[in-house]
Amino acid sequence: FSLIRYIKEELLLVLATSSSEAALPSLMEKMEKAGAKRSVVGLVIPTGYSFNLDGTNIYMTLAALFIAQATNTDLSISDQVLLLLVAMLSSKGAAGVTGAGFITLAATLAVVPSVPVAGMALILGVDRFMSECRALTNVVGNAVASLVVARWEGELDQAQMKAAFCGHRFAGH
Repeated sequence: FSLIRYIKEELLLVLATSSSEAALPSLMEKMEKAGAKRSVVGLVIPTGYSFNLDGTNIYMTLAALFIAQATNTDLSISDQVLLLLVAMLSSKGAAGVTGAGFITLAATLAVVPSVPVAGMALILGVDRFMSECRALTNVVGNAVASLVVARWEGELDQAQMKAAFCGHRFAGH
């Protein structure tokens, strides 16, 4: 939970705006201060905002399964795998647009004709809250990805990361 505590300001901004893009500059700065090299952060975080949309993908898959269950629609294992694959691809279309996950869910449901697209009315009322959850998950996923890639590449100063997570300024930088 130290990472969550470290990026709490960015998460509060995302919660208020329901958009992960609002926190992009400060998240990049914080990941650099946490010991990840600028070159890694500069590649991983912006790329993650387009392709590492964990929250959107999880939402679309679970929302589709919820709608199927709520409408008493039986899905074969092949339908479920198809939903997952299409959700993974169509979640990329939600990048950069607040609330676009709901629209891309409609496109995902259209691929599996047995799940009624009209079932989206069941989740319309809570989509604003779900949008906030999607954005928060996406930001945390991108922060984790930047630290993991930096570690894999040997570009993470772990002492600096520990100091940053504890709230101390690292003397070496």
